[in-house]
Amino acid sequence: MFLVDSHCHLDGLNYESLHKDVDDVLAKAAARDVKFFLAVATTLPGYQSMRELVGERDNVVFSCGVHPLNQDEEYDVETLRTLAAEPGVVAMGETGLDYYYTPETKARQQESFRNHIRIGRELNKPVIVHTRDAREDTLAILREEKAMDCAGVLHCFTEDRETAGKLLDLGFYISFSGIVTFRNAEQLREAARYVPLDRLLIETDSPYLAPVPHRGKENQPALVRDVAEYMAVLKGVSVDELAKATTQNFSQLFHIDAARLQSA
Repeated sequence: MFLVDSHCHLDGLNYESLHKDVDDVLAKAAARDVKFFLAVATTLPGYQSMRELVGERDNVVFSCGVHPLNQDEEYDVETLRTLAAEPGVVAMGETGLDYYYTPETKARQQESFRNHIRIGRELNKPVIVHTRDAREDTLAILREEKAMDCAGVLHCFTEDRETAGKLLDLGFYISFSGIVTFRNAEQLREAARYVPLDRLLIETDSPYLAPVPHRGKENQPALVRDVAEYMAVLKGVSVDELAKATTQNFSQLFHIDAARLQSA
């Protein structure tokens, strides 16, 4: 079996007491058939330090971007464009809108979101989208900026079936995290049943949102196996079938040669 963690923050894990180093994290994941990783940035300095931490590896690729919750200071768009063009960067983001925590930066968030999509279209790199309490504006900006030209994923999906349908109409993929295992997430499970297998991704968003029965502990890439097993039951397929589908989807969305995934 070959599983991909399509969204993890390898620079956010506890290397003081839980893991020796990145090698340790990836070895624990491999022991549970999680063999490829997309390490996601949330700031430009964070992207650079994460690349230094992780190094060049056959089984890790990167995103480059500025999270909507990190818009308190302006960043240089040309620097974003330059860094995003680096080898090993397969996606823009994570970007998007979050009106729940920082509604006061709404205008800056929207401008940043548009910049990420525009650069994604220029570089032919998909966008990784975060949204919270901003559904209508998120969908509107995706349409206005023609995000379907570079495609993308709504990561850590927490919206409803109707929103899933609108994203699918835009050609987007939808990624589910450990939240789908939470007791009060029935609306999310309904959406997960609805999303077709060929548009589905799975992720940890580690170190956040550990799935049941690990909830409350630090999440890590190894636990994407728990998400996969839970999603397989929801979708009525074997874990092997879900692993194959989500790995193929990851390969297609992020323009990664399937042979590279199998050899990692």
